[in-house]
Amino acid sequence: MTPPEAAPTGAEAHYRALESLYAAAPINQLFPSVLEIPEAGLARIRFDVDARYFHAAGATHGTSYFKMLDDAAFYAANSLVTDRFLLTTAFNLLLTRPLPEGPVIAEGRWVSGQRRVFVAEARLVDANGEEAARGTGTFMRSRIPLATLPGYRTA
Repeated sequence: MTPPEAAPTGAEAHYRALESLYAAAPINQLFPSVLEIPEAGLARIRFDVDARYFHAAGATHGTSYFKMLDDAAFYAANSLVTDRFLLTTAFNLLLTRPLPEGPVIAEGRWVSGQRRVFVAEARLVDANGEEAARGTGTFMRSRIPLATLPGYRTA
């Protein structure tokens, strides 16, 4: 018989709680996706693009680019903050190619900042390994305690 796994503690518990918070966000019912935080300052979101996300000309709408880039960068930054929810204060996008149908990964990385304002970047990579977009955001510590948010569970 295999003993049950111990509940994560410390940073691992925070990463799992952020993943749970992401999954609980109502917006993700419109954009089905899965967040993974493997380490401090790094976040990956896996999602699939299909025709539901296309604009009238038959390509992925910019809403999808922004949402996934912002989320990946945000969670990379918030992985470094264990007590407060961060807020996006600015985000710049560079759309480099159309996203085709299929699986996509948004990968966010923390760049700088450790106290009040954080900078993180993200990129979208399609199933062929081609980068379709990138973005850089600034995120500010809010007054909202993470522990008060539905979905943020450390146990």
